[in-house]
Amino acid sequence: MRTDPLPRGTLLAALGVVSFSLTFPSTVWGLESFGPWSLVAVRSTLAALIAGAFLLVGRVPLPERRHWAGLAVVAGGVVIGFPLLTTLALQTSTTSHAAVVVGLLPLTTATFAALRTKRRPSRTFWFAAVSGAVVVLAFTVQQSGGAVSQGDLYLFGALLVCAAGYTEGGRLARLMPGWHVIGWALILCLPLMTVGSAVALSLEPVHLNAHGVIGLVWVAAGSTFFGLYVWYRGMASIGIPKASQLQLAQPLLTLVWSVVLLGETLPLAAPLAAVAVLVCIAVTQRAKS
Repeated sequence: MRTDPLPRGTLLAALGVVSFSLTFPSTVWGLESFGPWSLVAVRSTLAALIAGAFLLVGRVPLPERRHWAGLAVVAGGVVIGFPLLTTLALQTSTTSHAAVVVGLLPLTTATFAALRTKRRPSRTFWFAAVSGAVVVLAFTVQQSGGAVSQGDLYLFGALLVCAAGYTEGGRLARLMPGWHVIGWALILCLPLMTVGSAVALSLEPVHLNAHGVIGLVWVAAGSTFFGLYVWYRGMASIGIPKASQLQLAQPLLTLVWSVVLLGETLPLAAPLAAVAVLVCIAVTQRAKS
């Protein structure tokens, strides 16, 4: 399979990060109309239907048997685990707080990738990655007053399952097109999510409004399908560790969206954190992996 040129891979991964940065604000909007379990189940169902349509039109054959275990990890991590845990967290945490906690995802993903692929990035890479994570962690602790809430525990759990899903998805994206990876992972979850949607919608109240519908559409079509498609394509091109470090910019982008879309107050430390994180991104992108 031909590998994309590095600049294009970086652009695709960055486009995925922009898509993901809108996920938390869109989830908050979605929670205006749906309960947390309903929102997660319906978003996954809609995303799976979109993916199924593309797979059907493209006459994409079933993956080889040896790939299904990896697809199950992707499904459990990025289709079910991360959306569910972050949605539960956003019931009690602000978008800005959740964004900076999830800022630890790049280091978590790089660690999972090193263990899974047996590849070891350079010391410079690790120094910059750890530095970026320290900046994000310090920012988080400063904003939360040093306390760890139940929402934080949900978010830390989301970090682990998402990093596993990203790593396995990035590996599979070297063997098949990125949209096939997320497409089949979504299809794998479709039966469970269809039943989950029916059950959750019958138990949780639904109050449709414009924000709720827009939020649902974005997390389904934008974050879950399109965002993961370009993200896995980018990871397959430039490597999982380097692509993961681009996500250091994601919490800062989400902070901006939280102000623009949700009216939250931007923390005063955000500009300083933004400069420090962007420096770390530049170093990791130049470091030899």
